[in-house]
Amino acid sequence: MLLFSLLSSGLYAQQQADIDSLKKEILQLKTDVRTIQLNLVQGEKKFKRGIIVATIGYSVTIAGGLMLGRKYDDLGKVLLVTGGATGITGTVMMFDAFKYLGRAGLQETQ
Repeated sequence: MLLFSLLSSGLYAQQQADIDSLKKEILQLKTDVRTIQLNLVQGEKKFKRGIIVATIGYSVTIAGGLMLGRKYDDLGKVLLVTGGATGITGTVMMFDAFKYLGRAGLQETQ
């Protein structure tokens, strides 16, 4: 009888350790999911801002190109340069958003 109670208490301790380990893993997964969601939201916001800035910049570039060789040639040149720089800035913002998306994935656990 004593042997049976020692074996059952050992099994109970092992089961409790397994349950605690499982709880710890579940909490870690919840934390990882929250981090992923936060990074996706941040990446989406930055990506949308980049699209807007790039669209405005390249639209200004097109307007400047249409003005070349006409009455407002100097203004067209300024718009070309300014719009190009703005468009490139927006494109960089869009690519920068991918760093958040890259962080969204889980790291390999060892």
